[in-house]
Amino acid sequence: MPRSRRRPPARPDPDASLDRLLAGWKRTEIRRGVEWTVQPVSAVQALKEYVCPGCGRVIEPGTAHVVAWRADGVLGEAAALADRRHWHNHCWRIA
Repeated sequence: MPRSRRRPPARPDPDASLDRLLAGWKRTEIRRGVEWTVQPVSAVQALKEYVCPGCGRVIEPGTAHVVAWRADGVLGEAAALADRRHWHNHCWRIA
């Protein structure tokens, strides 16, 4: 019986850092004339409880959601990042 030839498993890129991989998920959106940076948070990454500014309800740990902050913050990027908010996916879509 002939042997099957398999490719060796792909090796992970040693230069790929977690920060770089997470940054790849970020996107920029415009809502009501304001530019926002939006980053999804998976259910596995959601470890804390947050209050959604869209509906005022709690985002429970283990719930996938998005984090959004102004991309064009007047006080600079650090201040905009510090003012980021966690939104339910649905609430962000309809905001």
